[in-house]
Amino acid sequence: MRNKSLIITLTVIVSALCLYFLSFSFVAHNVQKDAEAFATDAQGNIDLVKKQDYLDSIWKEPVFLGYTYQEIKENELGLGLDLKGGMHVVLEVSPVEIIKSMSGNSKDPNFLKALARAQELQKNSQERFTTLFAQAYREVEPDGRLSRIFSNSANRGKISYESSNKEVIDIIDKEVEDAIGRSFNILRTRIDKFGVNQPNIQRLKGSGRIQIELPGIDNPERVRKLLQGMANLEFWEVWSPQEFSPYFMQLNEYLTQQEKAGNLNLRETETKDPLKAAAAKGDVLAQAAASDSNAVAAADTTAKDTAAATLAAADSLANQGGPLARLFTQLPNGIGANVRDTAKINDIFARADVRAIFPPNMKFLWDVKPIAGDNRQEFVELYAVKKGRDGKAPLSGDAINDARQDFDQQGRPEINMTMNPTGAKKWARLTGNNVGRQIAIVLDNYVYSAPVVQGEITGGSSSISGNFTIEEAQDLANILKAGKMPAPTRIVEEAIVGPSLGQEAINQGLLSTLAGLVIVVVFMIAYYSRGGFIADLALVFNIFFILGILAQFNAALTLPGIAGIVLTLGMAVDANVLIFERMREEARKGLSMREVINKGYDKAFITILDANVTTFLAGFILYFFGSGPVKGFAITLMLGIVTSFFTSVYISRLLIERSFLKKGKLSFSNAFAERMFQNVKFDVMKWKKPAYAFSLSILIFGFVAMAIKGPNLGVDFQGGRSYVVEFDKAIPASDVRAALTDNFHEEGTEVKTFGASNRVKVITSWLADDESLQADEQVKAALDAGLSEFSDLNPEVLSSSKVGATVADDIQNTAVIALLLSLVGIFIYVMFRFSKWQFSLGGVVALLHDALMIIAIFAILDLFGISYEMDQIFIAAVLTIIGFSINDTVVIFDRVREYMNDNPKAHVREIINPALIDTFSRTIITSVTVFMVVLVLFIFGGEILRGFSLAMLIGVVFGVYSTLFIASPIVVDTMKDEKKPAPAPQPTAKKVS
Repeated sequence: MRNKSLIITLTVIVSALCLYFLSFSFVAHNVQKDAEAFATDAQGNIDLVKKQDYLDSIWKEPVFLGYTYQEIKENELGLGLDLKGGMHVVLEVSPVEIIKSMSGNSKDPNFLKALARAQELQKNSQERFTTLFAQAYREVEPDGRLSRIFSNSANRGKISYESSNKEVIDIIDKEVEDAIGRSFNILRTRIDKFGVNQPNIQRLKGSGRIQIELPGIDNPERVRKLLQGMANLEFWEVWSPQEFSPYFMQLNEYLTQQEKAGNLNLRETETKDPLKAAAAKGDVLAQAAASDSNAVAAADTTAKDTAAATLAAADSLANQGGPLARLFTQLPNGIGANVRDTAKINDIFARADVRAIFPPNMKFLWDVKPIAGDNRQEFVELYAVKKGRDGKAPLSGDAINDARQDFDQQGRPEINMTMNPTGAKKWARLTGNNVGRQIAIVLDNYVYSAPVVQGEITGGSSSISGNFTIEEAQDLANILKAGKMPAPTRIVEEAIVGPSLGQEAINQGLLSTLAGLVIVVVFMIAYYSRGGFIADLALVFNIFFILGILAQFNAALTLPGIAGIVLTLGMAVDANVLIFERMREEARKGLSMREVINKGYDKAFITILDANVTTFLAGFILYFFGSGPVKGFAITLMLGIVTSFFTSVYISRLLIERSFLKKGKLSFSNAFAERMFQNVKFDVMKWKKPAYAFSLSILIFGFVAMAIKGPNLGVDFQGGRSYVVEFDKAIPASDVRAALTDNFHEEGTEVKTFGASNRVKVITSWLADDESLQADEQVKAALDAGLSEFSDLNPEVLSSSKVGATVADDIQNTAVIALLLSLVGIFIYVMFRFSKWQFSLGGVVALLHDALMIIAIFAILDLFGISYEMDQIFIAAVLTIIGFSINDTVVIFDRVREYMNDNPKAHVREIINPALIDTFSRTIITSVTVFMVVLVLFIFGGEILRGFSLAMLIGVVFGVYSTLFIASPIVVDTMKDEKKPAPAPQPTAKKVS
């Protein structure tokens, strides 16, 4: 074996990295156990508040190799929401509202018609909404000019009356994209402040959507309101240190008295000096056109004076001592606190007796961005802002026309903002009344900047300068633009999984994985003797690598991901079977064991590579077009293909050679294995017509059944809402449906038993087109009203999901595109590798046959009352079968190509049967192994994966069938070979010489 040292080195490095990253998961688990032990009382009950206090106390403390618990949690192998419970949400920024706002809420009838038409077109299109709007406007008013609608004060400097329609659409495109970016940043900040452990938020490229995953959420209503709330940008006057420090002194004295009387219990907080790790910002507000050096110098002086006064107040508080001195600390610009103490301080300020100490128009807000102190502590500044008579801010974000990051005359980053005429007047009055004082820029009750006013700012053009980095200046400009126009987000897809359902999924996933592993291990040892034992060791390495690499990339293990691992267990057998079958063929030729090992691996290498590339291609397309759980499955599948290739081809060879050198012999067969496929004989071409007729009859029957009853599409393909409800006792699904029908207005309501007899799944298309929060609440209220008839059985909603109609259309379209692209990609690859289009055609027709056969059989089963949904997981199964089936087909085609090269004058008709017979043992062994593993998944994997595993079972059977009786005959029928027939190669003898 060449490059043995490299393979050993690479294996050691990868193993060490996997062990290192998986260690974080073990440490996190142990910390959780310690927290539970700390919070458990004598009766064995766990105090959740006490447990969380324990975890909070070590959040920033080193617990493993110098890493804090926070860093440990960030690097552990996480569990997906389907395993640990939580909330999955996809939000969409409404381009309609943005376009309306840019038009100044135009009432032009053609403009409104074009918007309505674009919304109709969006339901069946993957194009950007702005593109559809431009198309619709051309339909409504072919010669109309968009500049007539959009050349207004809000778009001054961007759109003029002379702007072409394309230029207008380009500007709208940019504004929509910016709005999505702003919404993403705002939502990320809200979620960070919400306090969810390990949240995940990401933009879905090309869709204008934002995906959010929130583990452990127990208040979905609060989350919905938080995520769909409008950005609230405000400008507040700030109390000076001299003004608010006396009240702090009074509060400190009052809390000291309370503490002495035993009415206050504040845990001692260790605060490190944060001044070493932070520099004063000294942000200033100035007239945008007057940023000369003298003005900046004056502004810097004012900022320093303000900071000095604030620091003096902080020093005074520290010298006084008492409860507040322990909670607050001196920051570069004023008074602040450790991030972990802010909740405690908020509770103090919320008390009625504490509020009575402060003026009624004083309000406290935290800075949005913490600063770092010593020992990895984080601190955040506290601001006192001045409320107006009505309790509102003197100026809100709707006054801003534009904001952008720029550079001042010294080349320092700054932010330039312009306001509309009404806002400019209010801004002049606000800045004129606060020269030398701070004005806080606040979004969602967090201070993003508090610049010092240099002088009265007239004309509505201002600049904010300070110690900004370019990124910080860009972020602040985006925050200021967040208040410019309404860009509401709406939830277009949602899934909620309760913790009990998640724990059940963990148990089922572990059970199915272990059972699948046991089946593979036992079979490989029984069939291939010591060689099978070595293959099992390689399989253990394979699983270890998959989990370790997932941990390295901070990926989450999901239930479909576990399905991917279980499937990888079965498919990993394929490479070992190919190698061992090749070795057995070489052994029958009387070669030495060293030659058997070398030739077995060398001859199997290209076949394994081709088979893995085609399967990987299907997985890649699944990842690119899939979303949510499908992506998790695709990642695990692709990763499993790569690791199984490495472990089966390289690690197993190292182990095989080492075993041979140590013992001087190697067994990879037995008498049972030798006899099993000894007298296999069949003629594929003889059975092609009956096979064609059989396939055609099944497909016709299936699609007729689908036409009669309709396809059983899941919520993610047709839109709507679904709920999994559990009762104390078994209950007929028909009774639940009867109770819910009236409440759901008889619109597309389906109720079926879901796994256990006391659990049902409710699916309704009522209000599917309405994605508003009010519609969600209305449907949930209807569900609760219907379930109230069974109140004695304590119905509990374990999980729920929602998919908007637009998203459902997108998922359907992407599923079809993914299917077609996988076929095209495989066609091209097979043609490239085998240099004949006939091989590609035979392979792709067989794959299409397999996909349609799964769909047809699902429809037939549905006709007879065995109902499984066709959803994203179903499509994942279809694409996986495409990868598996082409794997088998490529192995046979590879043997056909080998025989054609050895017998250049032979006709393919004479070669096909020997090739099929020689690879038949591999085809059956691999297929049976995968079938058994997927059968375990079907039995033990839980209801969520039952449709997936059933599709896989059907696909495995028909994958073998189509390879033998569809793909191979098509190659023979379409390949015109004018060469004279020559003696065909005979199948390899089955007796070892």
